[in-house]
Amino acid sequence: MMRWFDRLAWAARNMKWTLTLCACCLLAIGLAFVYGASFVSEETQVRPFFQKQIVWAVIGLLIYITAAAFDYRTLCRLSWAFYLFALALLVIVLAMGVERYGARRWLAVGGFSIQPSEFAKPALVLALSAMLNRAGEDLGAAGVLCRVLGVAVLPMLLILKEPDLGTVIIFVPIVAAMLFAAGAPRRTLLSLTAIGLIAASVVLAIVIVPEKAGMSEDDQARILKLAGMSPYQKKRIMTFLDPGRDPLGSGWNKLQSEIAVGSGGIFGKGFMKGDQNTLGFLPRSVAPTDFIFSVIAEETGFAGSAAVLMLFAVLLMSGLNVAASAADKQGRLLCTGVAAMIFGHVFINIAMTIGLAPITGLPLPLVSYGGSSVLSTMAGLGLIQSVYLRSRRR
Repeated sequence: MMRWFDRLAWAARNMKWTLTLCACCLLAIGLAFVYGASFVSEETQVRPFFQKQIVWAVIGLLIYITAAAFDYRTLCRLSWAFYLFALALLVIVLAMGVERYGARRWLAVGGFSIQPSEFAKPALVLALSAMLNRAGEDLGAAGVLCRVLGVAVLPMLLILKEPDLGTVIIFVPIVAAMLFAAGAPRRTLLSLTAIGLIAASVVLAIVIVPEKAGMSEDDQARILKLAGMSPYQKKRIMTFLDPGRDPLGSGWNKLQSEIAVGSGGIFGKGFMKGDQNTLGFLPRSVAPTDFIFSVIAEETGFAGSAAVLMLFAVLLMSGLNVAASAADKQGRLLCTGVAAMIFGHVFINIAMTIGLAPITGLPLPLVSYGGSSVLSTMAGLGLIQSVYLRSRRR
């Protein structure tokens, strides 16, 4: 036990503090704006979103320091155990998960809910790190590439079944970035890019063509089901393509988010003084989660939004710097995968809030309300910290 505490103390003394400070600042910002976004009235003393987020933040910090204290090479040797456990959770959530808004993505654990798809992402990063590290110079071989894609596609299919297209999309930059960091041939990367573009075109065709062809809603729903999509996902994509399609229905959140961001000005309206948030135009169900950046932009303006983006930029650059100085290829792959995971979330979430991407339901890492997102992100950052600590021992 004393050796374990000594290891924790060593990790705390020698860690990359830029990474830690950025993560803590983003957690603090998230707590403040989750509190404001879930505020109802002065008489309402209990704010479960805020209280639960504090619990998740504390647990996340403990996971962060624990992951940093462990040697990442040991964790990579256990990567398949983590991967299989994540797959098991994804199967369980399909069988007995809690259904909300037509999706079965959550498991009830006590008074909390966890989202297994969030834990599948760091598990995939660990599994691919181990696999690509062993692949050596054979990354251009069809067999190796098929195994890599198979490991990635299996959890993607299970998550698509929930359905959760937004989380599935995040797996794409993770796989692409890790293949690039592993030294995959250019033709392999170009081939995967072409496959991705074809897949995106097929999705758009499935969404647009049946309606334009005058098919009945039942027939459209059957086609969507065969493609692993749901009607609400179609509505989100169609609303993105045609913003004026349903401003009082499926387009409401998107419209109110853009109004919130645009009305913030340079310095914002002040903490908890944003009209879209406090008056409920941006619904309480989404303001602390998917649209927390809209709340920040309205209340702190361009200055506050830029500060949040700067924190994410420093966090990601710190992760990539650790990747560049890693003691081995496996460490480089781990850091690259985690950085790609966080970047994908940040890019898509902010693009969604300002109308540059369809609404996907992806949280803003460390800032949005959501325990599973906080824990998976902090676990990933802990892995980066572990790589940094071992690189300093050389």
